[in-house]
Amino acid sequence: MTMFELKRLLLLAAVLLVAAAVWMAPAAGLRAAEEPALVAPESVGMSSERLQRIDRYIQEYIDTNQIAGAVTLVARRGEVVHLEARGLRDREAGQPMTPDTIFEMASMTKPIVSAALMMLFEEGRFLLDDPISKWLPEYADHTVRLPGYLGAPAVAAARPVTVRHVLTHTSGLTMRPDNRGLTPAQRDKVTNGGKGHATLREHVRAAAVIPGYFHPGDRWLYGDSTNYVGALVEEISGQSLDAFLRERVFEPLGMDDTFYFVPRDKVDRVAAIYRPTADGTIELARAPKFVEPTRYFPGIAGLKSTAIDYIRFAQMIANGGELDGVRLLGRMTVNNMITNQIGALPVDVRGPGYGFGLGYGILTNPAKATDSLSVGSYTWGGAYGTLYWADPVEDLVGILLIQLRPYNHFNIRPMFSNVVTQAVVDSLADQRPKIMGHATPH
Repeated sequence: MTMFELKRLLLLAAVLLVAAAVWMAPAAGLRAAEEPALVAPESVGMSSERLQRIDRYIQEYIDTNQIAGAVTLVARRGEVVHLEARGLRDREAGQPMTPDTIFEMASMTKPIVSAALMMLFEEGRFLLDDPISKWLPEYADHTVRLPGYLGAPAVAAARPVTVRHVLTHTSGLTMRPDNRGLTPAQRDKVTNGGKGHATLREHVRAAAVIPGYFHPGDRWLYGDSTNYVGALVEEISGQSLDAFLRERVFEPLGMDDTFYFVPRDKVDRVAAIYRPTADGTIELARAPKFVEPTRYFPGIAGLKSTAIDYIRFAQMIANGGELDGVRLLGRMTVNNMITNQIGALPVDVRGPGYGFGLGYGILTNPAKATDSLSVGSYTWGGAYGTLYWADPVEDLVGILLIQLRPYNHFNIRPMFSNVVTQAVVDSLADQRPKIMGHATPH
Protein backbone atom coordinates (compact mmCIF):
# COMPACT_ATOMS: atom_id res chain seq x y z
CA MET A 1 0.00 0.00 0.00
CA THR A 2 1.39 3.37 -1.02
CA MET A 3 1.61 6.32 1.36
CA PHE A 4 -1.09 8.08 -0.71
CA GLU A 5 -3.45 5.09 -0.38
CA LEU A 6 -2.78 4.88 3.36
CA LYS A 7 -3.65 8.57 3.80
CA ARG A 8 -6.86 8.08 1.80
CA LEU A 9 -7.79 5.10 3.97
CA LEU A 10 -7.14 7.01 7.20
CA LEU A 11 -9.14 9.98 5.90
CA LEU A 12 -12.06 7.73 4.96
CA ALA A 13 -11.99 6.11 8.40
CA ALA A 14 -12.04 9.52 10.07
CA VAL A 15 -15.00 10.64 7.94
CA LEU A 16 -16.93 7.47 8.81
CA LEU A 17 -16.25 7.94 12.52
CA VAL A 18 -17.51 11.52 12.41
CA ALA A 19 -20.60 10.48 10.46
CA ALA A 20 -21.34 7.71 12.94
CA ALA A 21 -20.95 10.10 15.86
CA VAL A 22 -23.34 12.59 14.24
CA TRP A 23 -25.87 9.86 13.43
CA MET A 24 -25.78 8.48 16.97
CA ALA A 25 -25.92 11.86 18.72
CA PRO A 26 -29.36 12.96 19.94
CA ALA A 27 -31.09 15.63 17.92
CA ALA A 28 -31.40 19.12 19.37
CA GLY A 29 -34.06 19.14 22.06
CA LEU A 30 -34.03 15.34 22.44
CA ARG A 31 -31.36 15.13 25.09
CA ALA A 32 -32.28 13.92 28.55
CA ALA A 33 -33.27 16.66 30.95
CA GLU A 34 -30.32 17.11 33.28
CA GLU A 35 -30.31 19.24 36.40
CA PRO A 36 -30.26 22.79 34.98
CA ALA A 37 -27.33 25.06 35.64
CA LEU A 38 -28.29 27.92 37.93
CA VAL A 39 -27.55 31.48 36.88
CA ALA A 40 -26.87 34.35 39.25
CA PRO A 41 -30.29 35.76 40.20
CA GLU A 42 -28.97 39.30 39.83
CA SER A 43 -28.28 38.62 36.15
CA VAL A 44 -32.04 38.33 35.56
CA GLY A 45 -33.22 41.00 37.97
CA MET A 46 -33.72 38.94 41.13
CA SER A 47 -32.09 39.10 44.56
CA SER A 48 -30.01 36.15 45.80
CA GLU A 49 -30.57 37.20 49.37
CA ARG A 50 -34.33 37.48 49.01
CA LEU A 51 -34.58 34.15 47.16
CA GLN A 52 -33.23 32.49 50.31
CA ARG A 53 -36.56 33.26 51.93
CA ILE A 54 -38.01 30.38 49.90
CA ASP A 55 -35.70 27.95 51.71
CA ARG A 56 -36.60 29.33 55.12
CA TYR A 57 -40.29 29.27 54.24
CA ILE A 58 -40.21 25.59 53.20
CA GLN A 59 -37.97 24.59 56.11
CA GLU A 60 -40.52 25.90 58.60
CA TYR A 61 -43.10 23.43 57.27
CA ILE A 62 -40.56 20.61 57.46
CA ASP A 63 -39.42 21.51 60.98
CA THR A 64 -43.02 21.55 62.25
CA ASN A 65 -43.70 18.17 60.61
CA GLN A 66 -46.36 19.54 58.29
CA ILE A 67 -44.60 18.16 55.20
CA ALA A 68 -41.82 15.62 54.78
CA GLY A 69 -39.99 17.56 52.11
CA ALA A 70 -40.32 19.68 48.99
CA VAL A 71 -38.66 20.66 45.74
CA THR A 72 -38.94 24.28 44.63
CA LEU A 73 -37.84 25.81 41.33
CA VAL A 74 -37.88 29.37 40.02
CA ALA A 75 -36.94 30.53 36.53
CA ARG A 76 -36.81 34.02 35.08
CA ARG A 77 -36.22 35.03 31.46
CA GLY A 78 -35.73 31.36 30.67
CA GLU A 79 -32.96 30.88 33.24
CA VAL A 80 -33.25 28.81 36.42
CA VAL A 81 -32.24 30.90 39.43
CA HIS A 82 -33.43 28.60 42.20
CA LEU A 83 -33.67 24.81 42.48
CA GLU A 84 -33.79 23.42 45.99
CA ALA A 85 -34.67 20.03 47.47
CA ARG A 86 -35.27 20.03 51.22
CA GLY A 87 -36.34 17.42 53.73
CA LEU A 88 -37.10 13.78 52.92
CA ARG A 89 -38.84 12.18 49.98
CA ASP A 90 -39.45 9.02 52.03
CA ARG A 91 -39.32 9.68 55.75
CA GLU A 92 -39.81 6.06 56.77
CA ALA A 93 -36.94 4.88 54.57
CA GLY A 94 -34.75 7.87 55.46
CA GLN A 95 -34.40 8.87 51.80
CA PRO A 96 -33.50 12.54 51.26
CA MET A 97 -35.41 14.76 48.89
CA THR A 98 -33.39 15.39 45.72
CA PRO A 99 -33.94 17.62 42.68
CA ASP A 100 -34.69 14.54 40.56
CA THR A 101 -37.31 13.13 42.96
CA ILE A 102 -40.34 11.83 41.07
CA PHE A 103 -43.71 13.21 42.19
CA GLU A 104 -47.32 12.26 41.62
CA MET A 105 -48.34 15.32 39.61
CA ALA A 106 -52.10 14.63 39.77
CA SER A 107 -53.95 17.50 38.05
CA MET A 108 -50.74 19.09 36.82
CA THR A 109 -51.32 16.46 34.12
CA LYS A 110 -54.15 18.62 32.77
CA PRO A 111 -52.12 21.49 31.23
CA ILE A 112 -49.95 18.96 29.37
CA VAL A 113 -52.96 17.06 28.00
CA SER A 114 -54.65 20.33 27.01
CA ALA A 115 -51.50 21.40 25.16
CA ALA A 116 -51.49 18.05 23.35
CA LEU A 117 -54.99 18.65 22.01
CA MET A 118 -54.02 22.16 20.91
CA MET A 119 -51.15 20.65 18.91
CA LEU A 120 -53.80 18.78 16.91
CA PHE A 121 -55.81 22.01 16.65
CA GLU A 122 -52.81 23.55 14.90
CA GLU A 123 -52.88 20.71 12.36
CA GLY A 124 -56.37 21.76 11.27
CA ARG A 125 -58.07 18.73 12.80
CA PHE A 126 -60.92 20.61 14.51
CA LEU A 127 -62.38 23.94 15.56
CA LEU A 128 -62.76 24.82 19.21
CA ASP A 129 -66.53 25.07 18.83
CA ASP A 130 -66.93 21.71 17.10
CA PRO A 131 -69.16 19.31 19.06
CA ILE A 132 -67.27 16.47 20.73
CA SER A 133 -69.92 14.11 19.30
CA LYS A 134 -68.07 14.41 15.99
CA TRP A 135 -65.55 11.96 17.51
CA LEU A 136 -67.58 10.63 20.43
CA PRO A 137 -71.03 10.01 18.88
CA GLU A 138 -72.40 8.73 22.18
CA TYR A 139 -72.67 12.40 23.22
CA ALA A 140 -74.90 13.46 20.30
CA ASP A 141 -78.02 13.21 22.50
CA HIS A 142 -76.44 14.46 25.71
CA THR A 143 -78.74 15.08 28.67
CA VAL A 144 -78.42 17.08 31.88
CA ARG A 145 -80.07 16.63 35.24
CA LEU A 146 -81.38 19.89 36.69
CA PRO A 147 -81.20 21.48 39.20
CA GLY A 148 -78.84 18.82 40.54
CA TYR A 149 -78.05 15.24 39.70
CA LEU A 150 -80.03 13.23 42.27
CA GLY A 151 -83.75 12.71 41.81
CA ALA A 152 -84.31 15.41 39.18
CA PRO A 153 -85.40 14.27 35.71
CA ALA A 154 -82.88 14.33 32.89
CA VAL A 155 -83.59 16.76 30.06
CA ALA A 156 -81.98 17.33 26.68
CA ALA A 157 -78.94 19.59 26.82
CA ALA A 158 -79.62 23.09 25.55
CA ARG A 159 -76.61 22.95 23.26
CA PRO A 160 -73.93 20.45 22.19
CA VAL A 161 -70.82 19.92 24.29
CA THR A 162 -67.93 21.44 22.34
CA VAL A 163 -64.17 21.07 22.39
CA ARG A 164 -63.96 24.50 24.00
CA HIS A 165 -66.32 23.38 26.77
CA VAL A 166 -64.13 20.44 27.78
CA LEU A 167 -60.94 22.50 27.60
CA THR A 168 -62.44 25.18 29.87
CA HIS A 169 -64.33 22.96 32.37
CA THR A 170 -67.67 24.41 31.28
CA SER A 171 -69.01 21.15 29.82
CA GLY A 172 -70.91 19.96 32.89
CA LEU A 173 -69.79 16.44 32.01
CA THR A 174 -69.04 14.03 34.80
CA MET A 175 -68.21 10.37 35.25
CA ARG A 176 -69.10 10.12 38.90
CA PRO A 177 -72.33 11.36 40.47
CA ASP A 178 -75.10 9.13 39.12
CA ASN A 179 -74.22 5.83 37.50
CA ARG A 180 -77.41 4.02 38.47
CA GLY A 181 -78.41 3.61 34.82
CA LEU A 182 -75.20 1.83 33.86
CA THR A 183 -74.89 -1.84 33.07
CA PRO A 184 -72.29 -3.74 35.14
CA ALA A 185 -69.87 -3.63 32.18
CA GLN A 186 -70.39 0.12 31.74
CA ARG A 187 -70.00 0.74 35.45
CA ASP A 188 -66.72 -1.17 35.42
CA LYS A 189 -65.41 1.02 32.61
CA VAL A 190 -66.58 4.24 34.25
CA THR A 191 -65.16 3.41 37.67
CA ASN A 192 -61.47 4.30 37.39
CA GLY A 193 -61.25 2.95 33.88
CA GLY A 194 -62.28 -0.53 34.95
CA LYS A 195 -59.22 -0.67 37.20
CA GLY A 196 -57.07 -0.29 34.13
CA HIS A 197 -58.81 -2.86 31.95
CA ALA A 198 -60.61 -0.19 29.92
CA THR A 199 -58.95 2.43 27.75
CA LEU A 200 -59.62 6.12 28.24
CA ARG A 201 -61.85 6.14 25.15
CA GLU A 202 -63.88 3.21 26.49
CA HIS A 203 -64.14 4.98 29.84
CA VAL A 204 -65.43 8.19 28.26
CA ARG A 205 -67.85 6.44 25.91
CA ALA A 206 -69.36 4.43 28.77
CA ALA A 207 -69.91 7.62 30.76
CA ALA A 208 -72.10 9.14 28.02
CA VAL A 209 -75.24 7.73 29.71
CA ILE A 210 -74.58 9.84 32.82
CA PRO A 211 -76.45 13.18 32.69
CA GLY A 212 -74.38 16.32 33.03
CA TYR A 213 -74.54 18.74 35.93
CA PHE A 214 -75.79 21.68 33.83
CA HIS A 215 -76.26 22.87 30.27
CA PRO A 216 -72.89 23.14 28.51
CA GLY A 217 -71.40 26.60 28.85
CA ASP A 218 -73.71 27.76 31.65
CA ARG A 219 -71.23 27.31 34.50
CA TRP A 220 -67.63 26.51 35.33
CA LEU A 221 -67.18 23.32 37.31
CA TYR A 222 -63.91 21.56 37.97
CA GLY A 223 -64.04 17.84 37.36
CA ASP A 224 -63.62 15.27 34.65
CA SER A 225 -63.57 17.47 31.53
CA THR A 226 -59.90 16.86 30.77
CA ASN A 227 -60.60 13.13 30.43
CA TYR A 228 -62.65 14.12 27.39
CA VAL A 229 -59.74 16.25 26.20
CA GLY A 230 -57.51 13.18 26.47
CA ALA A 231 -60.07 11.01 24.71
CA LEU A 232 -60.20 13.52 21.86
CA VAL A 233 -56.41 13.36 21.56
CA GLU A 234 -56.73 9.58 21.23
CA GLU A 235 -59.64 9.70 18.75
CA ILE A 236 -58.14 12.38 16.52
CA SER A 237 -54.53 11.16 16.57
CA GLY A 238 -55.26 7.43 16.52
CA GLN A 239 -52.74 6.92 19.34
CA SER A 240 -53.11 6.24 23.02
CA LEU A 241 -52.69 9.37 25.13
CA ASP A 242 -49.55 7.85 26.61
CA ALA A 243 -47.99 7.26 23.18
CA PHE A 244 -48.94 10.72 21.91
CA LEU A 245 -47.50 12.51 24.93
CA ARG A 246 -44.34 10.44 24.85
CA GLU A 247 -43.68 10.89 21.12
CA ARG A 248 -44.96 14.43 20.60
CA VAL A 249 -44.21 16.14 23.94
CA PHE A 250 -41.86 14.33 26.32
CA GLU A 251 -39.26 13.01 23.86
CA PRO A 252 -38.96 16.29 21.90
CA LEU A 253 -38.58 18.25 25.15
CA GLY A 254 -36.16 15.77 26.70
CA MET A 255 -38.54 14.94 29.57
CA ASP A 256 -37.14 11.49 30.32
CA ASP A 257 -38.58 11.29 33.85
CA THR A 258 -42.23 11.94 32.96
CA PHE A 259 -44.62 9.02 32.49
CA TYR A 260 -47.89 7.47 33.62
CA PHE A 261 -46.16 4.45 35.10
CA VAL A 262 -42.76 4.76 36.76
CA PRO A 263 -40.25 2.23 35.40
CA ARG A 264 -39.06 -0.30 37.93
CA ASP A 265 -35.49 1.05 37.89
CA LYS A 266 -36.71 4.56 38.86
CA VAL A 267 -39.09 3.66 41.70
CA ASP A 268 -36.37 4.40 44.26
CA ARG A 269 -36.66 8.09 43.29
CA VAL A 270 -40.43 8.30 43.91
CA ALA A 271 -41.64 10.42 46.84
CA ALA A 272 -43.89 8.89 49.47
CA ILE A 273 -47.34 10.44 49.89
CA TYR A 274 -48.45 11.70 53.30
CA ARG A 275 -51.68 12.82 54.94
CA PRO A 276 -52.30 15.28 57.78
CA THR A 277 -53.23 14.04 61.24
CA ALA A 278 -55.50 15.55 63.87
CA ASP A 279 -52.57 17.16 65.68
CA GLY A 280 -51.42 19.03 62.56
CA THR A 281 -48.50 16.76 61.71
CA ILE A 282 -48.32 14.07 59.02
CA GLU A 283 -48.33 10.31 58.65
CA LEU A 284 -47.57 7.99 55.75
CA ALA A 285 -50.46 7.50 53.33
CA ARG A 286 -48.73 5.63 50.51
CA ALA A 287 -45.19 4.31 50.23
CA PRO A 288 -43.42 4.24 46.86
CA LYS A 289 -43.87 0.98 44.97
CA PHE A 290 -43.75 -0.35 41.45
CA VAL A 291 -47.14 -0.32 39.70
CA GLU A 292 -47.75 -2.58 36.73
CA PRO A 293 -48.73 -0.54 33.66
CA THR A 294 -52.31 -0.74 32.37
CA ARG A 295 -54.08 0.44 29.21
CA TYR A 296 -55.71 3.36 31.00
CA PHE A 297 -54.10 6.80 30.63
CA PRO A 298 -56.38 9.49 32.08
CA GLY A 299 -56.41 13.10 31.00
CA ILE A 300 -57.29 14.47 34.43
CA ALA A 301 -54.30 13.07 36.35
CA GLY A 302 -51.81 10.23 36.47
CA LEU A 303 -48.53 11.66 35.23
CA LYS A 304 -45.44 11.36 37.39
CA SER A 305 -42.64 13.84 36.88
CA THR A 306 -39.82 15.87 38.41
CA ALA A 307 -39.29 19.59 38.81
CA ILE A 308 -36.40 19.28 36.35
CA ASP A 309 -38.69 17.77 33.72
CA TYR A 310 -41.75 19.90 34.37
CA ILE A 311 -39.87 23.17 34.01
CA ARG A 312 -39.10 22.13 30.43
CA PHE A 313 -42.80 21.93 29.63
CA ALA A 314 -43.52 25.08 31.64
CA GLN A 315 -40.75 27.05 29.93
CA MET A 316 -41.89 25.83 26.52
CA ILE A 317 -45.30 27.38 27.20
CA ALA A 318 -43.69 30.51 28.67
CA ASN A 319 -41.57 30.86 25.52
CA GLY A 320 -44.67 30.82 23.35
CA GLY A 321 -44.47 27.14 22.39
CA GLU A 322 -40.72 26.60 21.85
CA LEU A 323 -37.78 25.33 23.89
CA ASP A 324 -34.18 24.79 22.82
CA GLY A 325 -35.08 25.04 19.15
CA VAL A 326 -37.97 22.57 19.42
CA ARG A 327 -41.36 24.13 18.71
CA LEU A 328 -44.46 22.26 19.84
CA LEU A 329 -47.00 25.09 19.57
CA GLY A 330 -47.32 28.41 17.79
CA ARG A 331 -47.11 31.62 19.78
CA MET A 332 -50.64 32.68 18.88
CA THR A 333 -52.02 29.31 19.96
CA VAL A 334 -50.31 29.66 23.34
CA ASN A 335 -51.71 33.18 23.66
CA ASN A 336 -55.18 31.72 23.14
CA MET A 337 -54.55 29.02 25.75
CA ILE A 338 -53.57 31.54 28.42
CA THR A 339 -56.43 33.95 27.69
CA ASN A 340 -59.57 33.84 29.82
CA GLN A 341 -62.24 32.02 27.79
CA ILE A 342 -65.17 32.01 30.22
CA GLY A 343 -66.03 35.65 30.83
CA ALA A 344 -67.15 36.35 34.38
CA LEU A 345 -68.08 32.78 35.32
CA PRO A 346 -66.67 32.14 38.82
CA VAL A 347 -63.75 29.72 39.11
CA ASP A 348 -64.30 28.35 42.58
CA VAL A 349 -61.21 26.12 42.81
CA ARG A 350 -58.69 28.95 42.48
CA GLY A 351 -60.84 31.46 44.32
CA PRO A 352 -61.86 35.02 43.40
CA GLY A 353 -59.88 36.87 40.78
CA TYR A 354 -59.48 33.97 38.35
CA GLY A 355 -60.95 33.02 35.00
CA PHE A 356 -60.03 30.01 32.91
CA GLY A 357 -58.27 29.51 29.59
CA LEU A 358 -57.66 26.37 27.56
CA GLY A 359 -56.18 24.24 30.33
CA TYR A 360 -55.15 26.92 32.83
CA GLY A 361 -56.56 29.13 35.54
CA ILE A 362 -56.01 32.75 34.43
CA LEU A 363 -55.46 35.60 36.88
CA THR A 364 -57.90 38.34 35.87
CA ASN A 365 -58.09 40.49 39.01
CA PRO A 366 -55.10 40.57 41.38
CA ALA A 367 -57.08 42.69 43.85
CA LYS A 368 -59.30 39.68 44.55
CA ALA A 369 -56.68 36.92 44.28
CA THR A 370 -54.32 35.59 46.95
CA ASP A 371 -51.41 35.31 44.51
CA SER A 372 -48.84 38.09 44.12
CA LEU A 373 -48.79 37.75 40.34
CA SER A 374 -49.58 39.97 37.35
CA VAL A 375 -52.79 40.10 35.35
CA GLY A 376 -52.64 37.33 32.76
CA SER A 377 -50.61 34.94 34.91
CA TYR A 378 -51.67 31.33 34.48
CA THR A 379 -51.51 28.37 36.81
CA TRP A 380 -52.65 24.94 37.86
CA GLY A 381 -51.85 22.47 40.61
CA GLY A 382 -52.47 18.92 41.73
CA ALA A 383 -54.29 17.06 44.48
CA TYR A 384 -51.08 16.09 46.29
CA GLY A 385 -49.99 19.70 46.75
CA THR A 386 -48.06 20.23 43.52
CA LEU A 387 -48.27 23.69 41.94
CA TYR A 388 -47.06 25.49 38.83
CA TRP A 389 -47.61 29.08 37.76
CA ALA A 390 -46.13 31.51 35.26
CA ASP A 391 -46.22 35.30 35.13
CA PRO A 392 -45.78 36.42 31.49
CA VAL A 393 -45.41 40.09 32.42
CA GLU A 394 -42.43 39.36 34.68
CA ASP A 395 -41.21 36.39 32.58
CA LEU A 396 -41.27 34.32 35.77
CA VAL A 397 -42.09 30.64 36.39
CA GLY A 398 -42.50 28.94 39.77
CA ILE A 399 -42.86 25.25 40.67
CA LEU A 400 -43.63 23.82 44.11
CA LEU A 401 -43.71 20.04 44.59
CA ILE A 402 -44.88 18.36 47.80
CA GLN A 403 -46.76 15.10 48.41
CA LEU A 404 -49.58 15.65 50.88
CA ARG A 405 -53.31 15.00 50.59
CA PRO A 406 -55.31 16.89 51.61
CA TYR A 407 -53.17 20.01 51.67
CA ASN A 408 -55.70 22.85 51.77
CA HIS A 409 -55.71 23.09 55.56
CA PHE A 410 -52.64 25.33 55.33
CA ASN A 411 -51.35 28.05 53.02
CA ILE A 412 -48.15 26.58 51.61
CA ARG A 413 -49.40 26.85 48.01
CA PRO A 414 -51.00 30.31 47.96
CA MET A 415 -48.06 31.82 49.85
CA PHE A 416 -45.49 30.32 47.48
CA SER A 417 -45.97 33.01 44.84
CA ASN A 418 -45.54 35.68 47.51
CA VAL A 419 -42.13 34.42 48.65
CA VAL A 420 -41.00 34.12 45.02
CA THR A 421 -42.19 37.43 43.62
CA GLN A 422 -40.72 39.42 46.52
CA ALA A 423 -37.30 38.45 45.14
CA VAL A 424 -37.92 40.32 41.86
CA VAL A 425 -36.01 43.58 42.19
CA ASP A 426 -36.05 45.06 38.70
CA SER A 427 -38.87 46.03 36.37
CA LEU A 428 -39.55 44.70 32.91
CA ALA A 429 -41.49 47.81 31.97
CA ASP A 430 -38.69 48.87 29.64
CA GLN A 431 -37.43 45.37 28.85
CA ARG A 432 -40.06 43.60 26.82
CA PRO A 433 -40.49 39.95 27.82
CA LYS A 434 -39.42 37.56 25.10
CA ILE A 435 -42.54 35.51 25.65
CA MET A 436 -46.06 35.68 24.31
CA GLY A 437 -46.08 39.32 23.25
CA HIS A 438 -48.08 40.59 26.22
CA ALA A 439 -48.20 44.35 26.45
CA THR A 440 -46.79 45.73 29.68
CA PRO A 441 -49.61 47.35 31.67
CA HIS A 442 -49.14 51.01 32.54
